[in-house]
Amino acid sequence: MVKKIICALDTNNLDEAVRVVKQLAPHVGAFKIGHGLTLPYGLDVLDRLRDAGAARIFLDLKFHDIPNSVALAVGEAARRGVWMMTLHTTGGPAMMAAAVSEARESAEGTGPLLIGVSVLTSLDQHTLTDHLGVNRSIEDHMVYMSRLALDLDLDGVVCSPQEVKAVRKAIGHGVIVTPGIRLPNGDHHDQMRVGSAGQALDDGADYLVIGRVLTNCDDPEAVLAKLGFESAHHA
Repeated sequence: MVKKIICALDTNNLDEAVRVVKQLAPHVGAFKIGHGLTLPYGLDVLDRLRDAGAARIFLDLKFHDIPNSVALAVGEAARRGVWMMTLHTTGGPAMMAAAVSEARESAEGTGPLLIGVSVLTSLDQHTLTDHLGVNRSIEDHMVYMSRLALDLDLDGVVCSPQEVKAVRKAIGHGVIVTPGIRLPNGDHHDQMRVGSAGQALDDGADYLVIGRVLTNCDDPEAVLAKLGFESAHHA
């Protein structure tokens, strides 16, 4: 098992998600779900996936609303026992502080890991600057927002492979979750800022989010080997 890999269940078909979990649970450390599964099935989908073998679930709903609304959402997710969840750092300090407070109060034990999202991996510099009005470079903006998130006691941040090194230097111990991992010469799909598994880990990523490369494969061990995970690194 490669505990550093989080498999993204990018589907709205629960039967398909259950099949993938059963196939990949021995090989990966966690599974990520988003709106595709939670909107049609609600948070009861968490129990269905756990029954299929998903010991750790990353709830990637990227909460972004007024502080009270986000606190209510985070509290419910925490009570459902999710391992990790996301919220948009652009919601501001009050929203992030409310999320942290609610997560710690609502869950038994340590509660879920709260992970901040600043710049989606589908965005490039042109979109960030010309359409969203952010005049920093993507890297500078990621560093600034990541520091803010950690200062407000979030557990970590999401960033693409291209910003991992700079973000790691900026936030020190915080958790870094990195999507956009591709095989050599692999299709970028809808993500703009991508990279390799090995480089992301070398630069300081803690977890790698990998979707279609794994969920569409017949031989998970062969795919993991192509990504650079030999048996000695299965930890």
